[in-house]
Amino acid sequence: MRKELVVLIRGGGEVASGIAYRLHLARFRICLTEVANPVAVTRGTTFCEAVYDGVKEVMGAKAVLVPAEAEAVYRVWREGNIAIVIDPEAAIRHQIKPDVLVDAIMAKRGTDTKITDAPLVIGVGPGFYAGRDVHLVVESNHSANLGKVILEGEAEANTGDPVPVGGLTKERVVWSPEAGIFTSDKQIGDSVTAGEVIAHVNDVPLRAPLSGVLRGLIRSGVRVSLGSKLIEVDHVNDKSICYLVASKVMSIGGGVLEAIKMRFKE
Repeated sequence: MRKELVVLIRGGGEVASGIAYRLHLARFRICLTEVANPVAVTRGTTFCEAVYDGVKEVMGAKAVLVPAEAEAVYRVWREGNIAIVIDPEAAIRHQIKPDVLVDAIMAKRGTDTKITDAPLVIGVGPGFYAGRDVHLVVESNHSANLGKVILEGEAEANTGDPVPVGGLTKERVVWSPEAGIFTSDKQIGDSVTAGEVIAHVNDVPLRAPLSGVLRGLIRSGVRVSLGSKLIEVDHVNDKSICYLVASKVMSIGGGVLEAIKMRFKE
């Protein structure tokens, strides 16, 4: 497989960032596209934070926010980094002409990504049909098929359950009780105690569901909708896990890498 393939990834959340990280290690040229105000929970490992801060580093890989212009993207690549642009429609593809387009928005339903968008188009998770909407689909469900490359057909349906940590799933997550503004003075990696008030939506207090560290916490001041995932507490009391790409996401990234190797062989 020839080196430095150009890969355009739609999305900058946890899964898209993990894919970008894995492909960056494989020496591909990566460009992520995001919305103007992305909302992420596991912000310790999401490149979309660069939309707010200009730069975001995850496990030694750096994403740099630049204008949605080819020369700006090329400059980031020359510096050995990942480019990220605010471009919800992924129009930058017309300028940089990617070899691969990966839709990792994780919308769990169909998007406007089309099989004609690049020589290889990969859909991650449900909402895509391999051979019709995209060339290949990569399984994102936390099951025995996690990371599997699907040549024809669809991924498994979304369960809505968080990945188990120490046998706990929904017990370690806090969802929004209503629509409104989320506020918190806590930070990713902070220790919390079960029952402690750690945030608010409007005037409604949100309490830690268990004792541990805040692996997930959306940015304070953003508007959220009813039922939005806001907080994840891991009860392992190891702050370093907040900044490590999760094994599930690594598996998905491995599936995307396998899909690319299937199409672009030596």
